[in-house]
Amino acid sequence: MQPRVTAVLVARNGAKYLPRTLAAIAAQTRRPDSVIAVDADSSDNSLAIMAESAPAQIADAHGQRTFGGAISSALQTAAPQASENEWLWLLAHDSAPDPHALSALLGAVEIAPSVAVAGPKLVRWDNPSVISNFGETLTPLGRSVGLVNDELDQAQHDVQTDTLGVAGAGMLVRRQVWAALGGFDPKLTSVDAALDFCVRARLAGHRVVAVADARVASSGGPELFGKRSVSAAAHNRVQRFAQLHRRLVYAPGFTVPLHWLTLLPLAILRSLGHLVAKRPTAVAGEFAAAFAAIFDGGVVAARRNLRRNKRLGFAAVDPLRMSWAELREMRAHERHGDSPDAAFEVARPKFFSNGGAWTVLLAGILGMLAFSRFVDAAALSGGALLPLSTTVSELWQHVGYGWNDLAQQVVAADPFAVVLAVLGSLTFWNPSFSIVLLYLVALPLAALAAWLCAASISERTWAPTIAAAAWTVAPSFLVSLGEGQLGAVLAHILLPWLVLTVLRAAHNWAMAALAALLFAAIAASAPSLIPALVIAMVAWIVVRPKATHRLLWIVIPAAALFTPLVIQQWARGNFWAIFADPGVPVAREASAGWQLAIGSVVPGSNGWSSLLAALGLNDRYGPLLVALMLAPFAALALMSLFVPGTRRAVPSLALALLGFVTAVAATHVAVSASGESVVGIWAAPGLSLYWLGLSGAVTVAIDSLDRHATLPAVVALLGILGLSAAPLWSLASGMTAVEASNGRLLPAFVAAESTQRDGLGTLQLTVTSDSTISVDLHRGRGSGLDEQSTLAATNTELSDAEVRNATLAGNIASRSGYEIARELNDLQVAFVVLTPATNADASETRQRIIEALDGNSLLNPIGDTAQGYLWHYPDLREKEIPVGASNTETRWGQIVLAGQGLIFGLTLLLAIPTTRRRRLKAAKAESAVTVIEANE
Repeated sequence: MQPRVTAVLVARNGAKYLPRTLAAIAAQTRRPDSVIAVDADSSDNSLAIMAESAPAQIADAHGQRTFGGAISSALQTAAPQASENEWLWLLAHDSAPDPHALSALLGAVEIAPSVAVAGPKLVRWDNPSVISNFGETLTPLGRSVGLVNDELDQAQHDVQTDTLGVAGAGMLVRRQVWAALGGFDPKLTSVDAALDFCVRARLAGHRVVAVADARVASSGGPELFGKRSVSAAAHNRVQRFAQLHRRLVYAPGFTVPLHWLTLLPLAILRSLGHLVAKRPTAVAGEFAAAFAAIFDGGVVAARRNLRRNKRLGFAAVDPLRMSWAELREMRAHERHGDSPDAAFEVARPKFFSNGGAWTVLLAGILGMLAFSRFVDAAALSGGALLPLSTTVSELWQHVGYGWNDLAQQVVAADPFAVVLAVLGSLTFWNPSFSIVLLYLVALPLAALAAWLCAASISERTWAPTIAAAAWTVAPSFLVSLGEGQLGAVLAHILLPWLVLTVLRAAHNWAMAALAALLFAAIAASAPSLIPALVIAMVAWIVVRPKATHRLLWIVIPAAALFTPLVIQQWARGNFWAIFADPGVPVAREASAGWQLAIGSVVPGSNGWSSLLAALGLNDRYGPLLVALMLAPFAALALMSLFVPGTRRAVPSLALALLGFVTAVAATHVAVSASGESVVGIWAAPGLSLYWLGLSGAVTVAIDSLDRHATLPAVVALLGILGLSAAPLWSLASGMTAVEASNGRLLPAFVAAESTQRDGLGTLQLTVTSDSTISVDLHRGRGSGLDEQSTLAATNTELSDAEVRNATLAGNIASRSGYEIARELNDLQVAFVVLTPATNADASETRQRIIEALDGNSLLNPIGDTAQGYLWHYPDLREKEIPVGASNTETRWGQIVLAGQGLIFGLTLLLAIPTTRRRRLKAAKAESAVTVIEANE
C-alpha cells in the first residue's frame, strides 16, 4: 500500500525563513499528501505566510513554544485520526529540503519495514556544501554528541545508515510509533529531544537510519528554534540538564535514588573540573542543571512511558554508542580543525592556565593581610583622605559648577568629584565604604590590570607574572595607599587598562571610547600626569595617522571635565594650579632626584630606612639596599634595548622617561599651602608611569630571552618582592596616616544637631605650626572628600568671607575684646572644633587655644572627641542663612552639567559593544550561518 505522508511544519518567529522552506516543500518530486501548518506562539507574521501557501490544515499551538510540543498539540487538534501506513515528516520553519529529500527518505523506509525513523543530512542554510548534522549518538557517560558536525560534504559519510539517533528537523517517523512513544519528551524542550525519541524507538524494537541522499538546509540547532541566539553558557546548561534527565529516566529502578543523591556532589566535582579546565563560565550552568534535575517532575512519567514501550534492553543500543577511543579521535580532529588560521596566530599567555589567576589570588591575599584592620571599617580617613558625603545625591551635587563651602563661593568643582561620585554610587547605602572596599581590593585589581596588559604584548608565561608582581608592589603605589592619596591609587590601578585600550583604539571605536573614559578618570585623579599622557597620545597619533579621529576622541571627555576649572584658574592667573592634587592638601618633604630614580616618593628609601631603624640596624644603608634589590629589574629593563624586540622596548622606556620627568617636575612645583608649609604636587603618579614603562621594558626583555629568561626573571622577581617588604610592613602594622573611621566628618553631637537644622555652622581650627592655625567653616555635617576644592586650596588671595572667618578664628582662639557673639550669630556658627594634634612642635600653641576656648564664657566645652575638642555656643540666635546655589541652580552650572553629560553619554554609547561574544547565532535568511560570533 502506498504510504501516506503528512508534513507537519512548525514555525515560531520564522517569517524570514518560511518563504524558502515553503517553496522547497512545494518543489518536492514526491510531495507530501497533506501539510499541517503549525504556529507556535509567533510574534511575527509567520502564521500569515504559512496561510498564503494554502496548507491542508492550520493549527495554532497556543502555549506551545517548543518544536515537539507544537507537533503533539497540532496532531491532537488538526489530525486526531491516524491513517493506515501514515508517516509524519517533521519540519521547522528553517528546514528547507532539497527536491528529492522526501523521496529519498521514503525509499529508505520502504525497503526496510523495520525502520520507524529516518533522518536526513542537515546542511548549512547558506552553504549546502557543509554538513551541520548527520546522525547523533551517546558517549559512554550518556552525553549526546553529533556524529558529523560542520564538515565539508565530500560523500565521506554517505555509507552510514543505522545510527542511534537523528535530528528532529526533517525527521520522517511512522505515526503509529510516534503515538505509541508519546512523541518528544516534554521535559527535553530542545537539546536531545529527537535523540531521546530515537533511543526509545530503538528500545521498542524499531530501527533508526540516516539517509545521506535526503538533504535539508537548516539555520541552526534545536536550541535556536524561535530564538535569535543562545549563549554558550546557556547551551551547556540545557545540554547538561538533558543528560541528567535521560540518566534518571534510563537508569534501572534501584539505582535511581543513588543517581539522584549524587546530582549535587557531581555538580560540585564537575565545577572544579570546569575551573581546572579553564571553563569558569560553565560553573553556574552546572549547578542550575543539577538543581533542575533534582526537582525534575517529569522523570516518573518518562520512566513509565519508557517501561510501557520497551521491548529490548540497553544492550541492543550499546553497539551504536561512541566508544572512548572514537570520542578522543573526534575531539582531536575538532581541535586540529578548530581554526584554519591557527598556525598564523600569535599564542598569548592565558589568564587561567599561565599564572594570571594565581597572581591575582596571591595579590588578594597580600592585600587582605595589609589591610585586614579595615575589614569592618565604615570609612577611612587620614593623610589626604576624608570620608565621603553620606548620600549619593550629595556626591552628585558636588560635581560640575556650584557653591563650595570651603571656597565660600560658587566655583568649578574638581574633576575628581565625578570619579568620587561614581565610586560612591557603587556602595550607595554608605558611599564612604566604597573607599574601604577599594583599599581591600586595590592590590588584586592592580595585579589583574598589569597581567592582562603585559599578556597583550608578550608570548611568554613568565613575563606577565613578573610585570604584574612588580606593578602590584610598586613602592609609589604602596606609599600612596598609606598616605591616603586616593587619586594616585586610582591612577596606578587604571594606567595598565589605559595602555591596553589605547593599543586597540586605533581600529576599534569601542576601545577608543573605553580609553577615553579611562583617560578622563586618570587625569581627574592625578592631574600631574596630563602633560605626559598628552605627549604619549600625540606620539601614538603620529604612528597611527589613519586612526587620528578615533585617538583624538580619547582626550575629549577629560577636556570636558577640566574646562570649567581651567577657565577659572586661568582667570586667576594661576595656571599651574590646574595640576594640584585633589583631596586634602598635605605638606610633605619632597624626594631628591636619585631617590625618585629608585622609586622612593618620599625620603626614606621606600620605608627601608625606618624598617632598618626599627630592627636596630644602621638606616644609612637603606638606599644601598634598595638599589641592590632594584638592580636586576632595572638591568632587565635596560637589556630590552639590546635584544630582539627593540621596537617594543623603545615606547616602554619612553613612557618611563616621561614618568620620571613628571615625578621630578612635581617635586619642584608648589601650588598650595598648609599653614606656613608649602604643599607640592604628589610625585607618586609620575613614578607610577615611570614604573609602568620599566615593567613594559622588562616584559619585552623576558619575551626576547625565551628559555634563558627563567633565572633573570626569578632574580628580578625576588628583588621586587624584597623591595616591597618595608612598605608592606608599614601598611600591615598600621604605621601609616590612613586609619579606620566611623564616617563622621564632625563630632557626633554636631551631626545630631545638624540633622535638626540645615546650614548650622561649625568653625574648625587646625594648628599647622607653632605660630599659625588654619580655619574652615563647615555647614551641616561637614565637607567630605568630594567637596574638597583645589580652587580653594590654591587660592593666592583671601576672599572677604575667608578674611572674616580668619578674623573670627584668631580672636576666638585668644583672649580679646572682639565681639565674638555677634559674629557667631551672623555666621550662624554653633560649634567650634579643634582638630587632633598632628604636629608635636605646635603642642603649646594648641594648649593655649584650648585654654582660651575653655575660658570663654560664651562657649560650653563638650570635651574631647574622635574629631577633636568641641565647644558649643548655646545662645545662638537662629536666622535664615542664604544657601549657595547648587550645580543645577545657576545658568553656568546647568551648561556645564549638560555639556559634560552629553560628551560622556556619547562616549558611553560608543563604549558599549554592538555585538555579543560567544553566542550561538541563527543564520540569516539570506546569507548568514550558525557561528560563534567574535566582537572584532
